[in-house]
Amino acid sequence: MWSRHLDDSPGDRAADCGARMEPLAISVRGDGEWVLVHRCIHCGVLHAHRTAGDDNVLPLTRLAVRPLAQPPFPLERLGAL
Repeated sequence: MWSRHLDDSPGDRAADCGARMEPLAISVRGDGEWVLVHRCIHCGVLHAHRTAGDDNVLPLTRLAVRPLAQPPFPLERLGAL
C-alpha cells in the first residue's frame, strides 16, 4: 500500500521529492469508491489515491479499522462525556 511521491497533480510526474508515501487512512467517496490517503515521509505532502479493483481488501480493511483498534485518545474519556 506504500507509494512513491512522483506527482504534484495526479499523473503529472512533476514532483522532485521521490520519497515513499505512507498509507495513513481510507476515505470513501460519495459513490462508494475507496481512496487511500498517503503522506510523504520526506516532505509531508498528502495525496489521495484511488484503489483498484484487484487490490487486496484485507490490508485496506485493516487500515480502515485502525482508528477503532488503536484510538487516538483513551477510550475512558468517552465515559466522562
